[in-house]
Amino acid sequence: MSDLLDSRLALLDQPAHRVLLSQSLHGIERETLRVDARGKLALTPHPAALGAALTHASVTTDYSESLLEFITGTHMRHEALLGELIDIHRFVYGELGDEILWNQSMPCQLPAEADIPIARYGSSNTGMLKHVYRRGLAYRYGKAMQCIAGIHYNFSFDEALWSVLAEPGESALSEQDRQSARYVALIRNFSRYSWLLMYLFGASPALSANFLQGRPHQLDQLDTDTLYLPYATSLRMSDLGYQNKAQAGLKPCYNDLSTYVARLYEAVSQPWPEYEKLGTVRDGEWIQLNTNVLQIENEYYSSIRPKRVARRGERPLRALATRGIQYVEVRCLDIDPFLPVGIDETTSRFLDAFLLFCALEDSPSFPEGGHCSRSTNNFMTVVKEGRRPGLQLNRDGRFTGLLEWGGELLDRIQACATLLDKAHGETGYSEAVRHQTEKLKHAELTPSARVLEQLRERKMSFQDFSMQTSLQHADEFRNNPCTPAQEEMFRRLATESLAEQQQLEQSQTGDFAAFVADYQASLMGHIGACTAASES
Repeated sequence: MSDLLDSRLALLDQPAHRVLLSQSLHGIERETLRVDARGKLALTPHPAALGAALTHASVTTDYSESLLEFITGTHMRHEALLGELIDIHRFVYGELGDEILWNQSMPCQLPAEADIPIARYGSSNTGMLKHVYRRGLAYRYGKAMQCIAGIHYNFSFDEALWSVLAEPGESALSEQDRQSARYVALIRNFSRYSWLLMYLFGASPALSANFLQGRPHQLDQLDTDTLYLPYATSLRMSDLGYQNKAQAGLKPCYNDLSTYVARLYEAVSQPWPEYEKLGTVRDGEWIQLNTNVLQIENEYYSSIRPKRVARRGERPLRALATRGIQYVEVRCLDIDPFLPVGIDETTSRFLDAFLLFCALEDSPSFPEGGHCSRSTNNFMTVVKEGRRPGLQLNRDGRFTGLLEWGGELLDRIQACATLLDKAHGETGYSEAVRHQTEKLKHAELTPSARVLEQLRERKMSFQDFSMQTSLQHADEFRNNPCTPAQEEMFRRLATESLAEQQQLEQSQTGDFAAFVADYQASLMGHIGACTAASES
């Protein structure tokens, strides 16, 4: 254990400070495809009984009309967090009819690209902006790529924690800047060590051959339907996913918030030649919001994001630049197909301990072109061959065995878990770390290994195995529906969301082109001034 980590743990172990660790907030965003009774992508509209995807706080859609997204509120206790996610699933299953939720990160067998439905959000300018943005994603990355699903884990510490951890050299910083700097340091360490999460929780070593739509690949053939890599942990997070030339050079190393904001500002304001060739309007129809490297900041795909809750109509990047980092969004988690909602409390408790470790461990800045690329390479190595016996990773310029390095990290994370157990008055955090230690020692216990084992033992294709497990989870939820009170609450939320969307459509003024121009200008003036000030 490093001296700095040791001293910070000792500081937080004081009773007056320990309580701060019990007040961290958690939230989950879970994506899942709707499929029909044959396991094919559901081509039906978003069910009206679930409410309006544009305005519902808990049940919406992501890229496709068929790709549901469930969003919990923020909770201090993991039991309440997972309990809400389970309740959302129960309600949704009560309204799906014969359709089921695909409990895998990699998609079911998809129709032709042209037939994958893009999510619709009504006729308001706000709703059209969300829809046109998704049209742009289809042109830039392809529709099939946008049907990949995952779990996003939102996490924040009690804001008073940063004052307790303040170093002498930070006295000149405002509370907002100090908090942002500490979250950026956490993100740097996350970038260094998140390969461990992919080994432990990666659950997508295989996919349906149909997903690649005839594109070239370097995967092995398990059967006529199934492609895989024998030691892969997460093909979802590999270069099969969200990669393109425009984003290839956009790898902001997280040394400070202002640099991160400046890099994203540049990406959302600089045209990209291939997108300029497409244009924004074709045959009278908008096909993308603009021709820039990124249409909006959310198009930047990363395994973790700094976040700030934006106000109505406010761009996320402006919220960050103006008020600093409020929480982090962990985006690299696969859906675990063996778990009914794709994640459980053991995983979420380990994530807390891992993020506390990232916050407390020494986090030196990345040298230009140095450790950031090493971290990226380690991550990509583990997603493709993380269970390969004797696998070596680049640790500060020298190669170290994954098992050796992972064991050292888990020892440090265990110390963080012990402190969290004290703060919460339980043993679940330490037990979660011990569970992961067993997976490090025995690769066959990892979700990725278990998926491949099931495919081989059952002699099932990826499609058939995924359908079978998804049906089992569907039966669990349908046999344990919402209580009448819960159902009444969800129906009320659905009705309110539909009314809110209708009101938005009836009250809007101005055409869509002007709305898009205003949306872009709302960021450019403010962030441009901030960027110029930071460079002067």
